[in-house]
Amino acid sequence: MRTIFGCLFILFAVSAQVQAQDVDSVPVNIKNYDLKLKRSPLPVLNGIIDFRPVDISPVVISSKVNYWKTTTAIGINVNQSSFSNNWKGGGVNSLAVGGLVNYKAEYVKENYSYVTELNLQYGKIKNRDQLQKKTNDRIFWDNKAAFQLSKNWYFFGSLTFESQFDNGFSYSTINNVETPTLISKFMSPGYLTQSIGFEYKPSKFFSTRIGTGTARQTFVLDNETLNAAKRARAIAANPNETPENIENAGKTDNYGIAYNKSFKNDLAFQVVTAFDKDIFHNVNLKTRYALFIPYDDFGQIDHRLDVALTAKINRFMNVSLTGVGLYDKDTDLKIQGSQTLAMGLMFVFPR
Repeated sequence: MRTIFGCLFILFAVSAQVQAQDVDSVPVNIKNYDLKLKRSPLPVLNGIIDFRPVDISPVVISSKVNYWKTTTAIGINVNQSSFSNNWKGGGVNSLAVGGLVNYKAEYVKENYSYVTELNLQYGKIKNRDQLQKKTNDRIFWDNKAAFQLSKNWYFFGSLTFESQFDNGFSYSTINNVETPTLISKFMSPGYLTQSIGFEYKPSKFFSTRIGTGTARQTFVLDNETLNAAKRARAIAANPNETPENIENAGKTDNYGIAYNKSFKNDLAFQVVTAFDKDIFHNVNLKTRYALFIPYDDFGQIDHRLDVALTAKINRFMNVSLTGVGLYDKDTDLKIQGSQTLAMGLMFVFPR
């Protein structure tokens, strides 16, 4: 009996498989090969698919190209020392404060460029029982517009202004008294220089201007006050000096300008070389050398070299070493120099 039921079950399964193959497959005759492809179990949609265009509103992005690049640096340096009255090592109480502002804006578009750079420095020191003295004082503003001629050469025009904020004094001791003598003021002297020529700029950190057409105006707007200070110094140095000699002491040139004038103009050939690069990690070297040769006096060549080495300690603190070398016969027959070593705070915008 079990054998009969087993045979019937096998017969039923075989017939069901044959029927399923007939239903779920489609015979396809390809080059005398009888292939059977299975039907897809998914439902088939019959009809026409209608494609319609979809209107998409365009997205307008408001963008504006900024051709300006600006940098502002503000620095503050403070140096203070104090000693008790019984301090046996010697010393004097002192307080020194200095500040600087450096602003640079650069505009570059296609072959045109414009750079303006403003450098302001001022510092003072006060030692106990002594007069206040300046440690730094400068106003420097340089503007340059250029048009690119080739890969490394530009045609440029520049305008530069230079002077100082406060009165400058020389100090001498007369009758055991420290006596100041006025030697400079704001716009006494002051310099305004215009130059046109060609600039060689092979890289971003180095450039040389060759100003074939340069004019420099020197101003001593308060010549009379400087001459009066000379007469007062002559009287303090020698109270018995004759009035004639005292008067003659106030009739000398000041910064190449006669005692009874306040302005002169020089046409000259000028070369200005600038270098500004990070020579090590967080160490920047910045130099500027200016050569000035008047066309009417080739023997009087003015030189000025500014060097600034700045090492960044952290985000806000740095150490700076600056130096200036100057040779100008209108101010002195010898080479002048100044040097400053300072540590302080520096804030740079944008960071």
